[in-house]
Amino acid sequence: MEKEIEKLQATAKIIRRGIVDQVYRAGSGHPGGSLSIADILTVLYFHELNIDPKNPKWEDRDRVVLSKGHCAPALYSCLTNRGYFEQEELKDFRTINGRLQGHPDMNKVPGVDMTTGSLGQGLSSANGMAIAGKIDNKDYRVYCILGDGEIEEGQVWEAAMAASKYKLDNLCVVVDNNNLQIDGTIEEVMSSYPIEEKFKSFGFQIININGHDIDEIIKAFDVAKEIKGKPTCIIAKTTKGKGVSYMENKVEWHGKAPNEEEYNKAIEELK
Repeated sequence: MEKEIEKLQATAKIIRRGIVDQVYRAGSGHPGGSLSIADILTVLYFHELNIDPKNPKWEDRDRVVLSKGHCAPALYSCLTNRGYFEQEELKDFRTINGRLQGHPDMNKVPGVDMTTGSLGQGLSSANGMAIAGKIDNKDYRVYCILGDGEIEEGQVWEAAMAASKYKLDNLCVVVDNNNLQIDGTIEEVMSSYPIEEKFKSFGFQIININGHDIDEIIKAFDVAKEIKGKPTCIIAKTTKGKGVSYMENKVEWHGKAPNEEEYNKAIEELK
C-alpha cells in the first residue's frame, strides 16, 4: 500500500500541474478550489472508481458528480490522465470552440457524468443516479463533490433529506472544506458550520478526514462502502490552492489566472 500511496501522490502532482496549466493558458478559471480537491479526485479516478475510459457511458460504471462545477480544471486533468481524451485538448480549456468549457458538459466531454455549474444542484442529480441504481439492482456507487460555500444553497439540504429518506447507501458525498469562497471565509459570507452536525442531523454517516492525506482518503472511501441503510458524507478538511505556495489559503485565487512569472513558479513547485 505504501508504494500505491506514493504513486497516487505523484499522480496528484501531475493533476495539479494540469490545473495550473489550463487556467494559465485560458487566462481565466478557478485554480484555488481545483487544487484543493486534486488529491480527492486523484484517489477516485486512479484507485477507487470502477470505470472504463474506452466506454465512458458504460451503464455499470461508478459515477462522479462534480457539483462545484467551476473546479472543472481538476476534473479535466484527471480525465485526460485517465485516458478519456488526449492531453493536447487541455490547451482548449475555456476556448470558444473547445469542448472543455469553464463548467463540465456531459454532452460534450467523455467521462463527465453530469453537467454542473449552477451551484447547489449536483446532489439532486447524484440522488437520481443512486436511486436509479437501486431500482435497477446495480452495484455502482455515486460520488458527489460539494464545496463548503456551495452548501449555503438550500437545494443541497432538500437533496440531503431525500438521500436519507431513500436510504442511499450507494451515495457518498464529499464536502471540500477549504473554508474559503469567492467573497471571503465561510464564516464571513454565510456560515455553513457546523457541517458535521448538519449532515448528521439529515441522516448521513459522517467521516472526517484530512483531504490531502492519500491514506486517509482511501480509508474513508473503504469505510463508506461498508455503510448500509444511509448515505455517507466525508468532510474533507483541505487548503485552498494546495500545492502552490502563493495560492494557499488566499481567497483571491478562487477565480483568477496566474501571470507568466507566477505560472513558472507554480510549475516549478509542482515538479
